[in-house]
Amino acid sequence: MNGSQSTDAPSSSEPSTPQQVPRWRWWIYLLLLSGYVLGLGLIGIDRTGHQAPVLSRTSQGLLLAAGIELTLFAIIFGLAWLASRPSSNDLLLRWRGRFWIVPVGFGYSVALRLALAFVMIIISAGLVASGTMSLESLQEFFRANQPRTDVLVDFSIVRNDPVYFLLLLTVISFVVAGFREELWRSAFLAGLRAIAPRHFTSIRGQIAAVAIAAVVFGVGHLAMGPVAAFMAGLLGLGLGIIMVLHRSIWPAVIAHGFFDATTFLLLRWIQTEKLLTLSAS
Repeated sequence: MNGSQSTDAPSSSEPSTPQQVPRWRWWIYLLLLSGYVLGLGLIGIDRTGHQAPVLSRTSQGLLLAAGIELTLFAIIFGLAWLASRPSSNDLLLRWRGRFWIVPVGFGYSVALRLALAFVMIIISAGLVASGTMSLESLQEFFRANQPRTDVLVDFSIVRNDPVYFLLLLTVISFVVAGFREELWRSAFLAGLRAIAPRHFTSIRGQIAAVAIAAVVFGVGHLAMGPVAAFMAGLLGLGLGIIMVLHRSIWPAVIAHGFFDATTFLLLRWIQTEKLLTLSAS
């Protein structure tokens, strides 16, 4: 198998095709990875009527929940790996760019947030301009379908427990979300390249593979509502493109971590402002 060329900058070079093993083993690999994300999404939907969020309300419980999430992923990922034995190159695990990956990843996180906002504005403007929805009905739709952050975490704990908040900004954002989900994405892309190398090895094919992974990723977030699932899919699309350009998961891992960490910061600030407004009225 030919390895990828070493470079610190993004490249449009085609990745190496994953090693040749029976195709049915790669199908098992993809089914395990897809089932993992979709299964978590179904569990989340089943919990939408529960008062308790997915993440624990204590720092110790949060660490335990993180450990369970990572252990479950390790088991499913390990079974998938045993089925097809992808290499580290297949999984884009090489660190490229030395320390500069960190500021580059942060820059990507800002760009992704701006891009998501721009896309939502364009879609909203298009719906209103075409007469599909009035401005009032669009506003009502967004009010009725706000992201269900309460399914994930109790923000009353976030406001009052600094250790808990720090764990959200670090372990949850960069490890449980950033590393785990981007390793899943790179593994999913490797599986598509192995099953259909003629379709998913070129740059255009890799982007198509990223789009397929983004759909699965978005469906896995349906528990947080349709708007959140759509935005998760768009975020997955952007992170996958970053991974393809750099031929490495690490810029995407860091961008994902910073994106989630700043989201927690923004949500905490919004919740605090709401409380201050209510107490002042």
